Amino acid sequence: MRNDRTTAANVNRAGLDKNPSEVAGMFNKVARRYDLTNEALTLGQLHLWRRGVRRAVDAKPGEKILDVAAGTGGSTAALAESGAEVIACDLSEGMIEVGRRRHPEIEFVQGDATNLPFDSASFDAVTISFGLRNVDDTEKALREMARVVKPGGRLVICEFSRPTWKPFRVVYGFYLEQVIMRIASVFSSDDEAYEYLIESIQEWPDQEHLGKLIARSGWDHVQYRNYTGGILALHRATRAQ
Repeated sequence: MRNDRTTAANVNRAGLDKNPSEVAGMFNKVARRYDLTNEALTLGQLHLWRRGVRRAVDAKPGEKILDVAAGTGGSTAALAESGAEVIACDLSEGMIEVGRRRHPEIEFVQGDATNLPFDSASFDAVTISFGLRNVDDTEKALREMARVVKPGGRLVICEFSRPTWKPFRVVYGFYLEQVIMRIASVFSSDDEAYEYLIESIQEWPDQEHLGKLIARSGWDHVQYRNYTGGILALHRATRAQ
């Protein structure tokens, strides 16, 4: 499904090795219009997906929740509606700067998902939306999230996945290859970031493979639910006792 692109076009784009400084720099550049672009690219589905995450996390007042790769805090704000204490953590200084302006009530902490700046067993649940595929070591990030969650604590991952119906996979492939860049060119200031987005989605493992990665990274009771025909999947798990 991948397009051939010229070497020149790839020079400054964060590669699929997910170098953290390049990924952070890429998100710094798109931070200001990030939320607007995402609304357009998801055709309004983003709010539906966030409601799904909120239900899956099932946060209660008094609980402490960590939202990793929180970006500008849209997902964090949705979780905070439960009355739980929710902390937003992101690698990009630019995203955090925008997030603090938009959500002054939320605590933002800069941090790498593979080396989280929090004590062990300090959260009741941890969640990451559309961020796990951007880290350079998926299993290390999953182990770090298990480390900072209390025994029996909860994990919810919201990430792009594989449509389950073959004809829909064809339509979705066309959307990725032909439509996203046209939308991004209107709403975003950085086309290269959305070229990376397409590649990262195409290279990401499917629902079953991600479930196996989660299971061998310190998590039990792994299950998932497809949304929008499998374009997206929510994986849930609990930390091993």
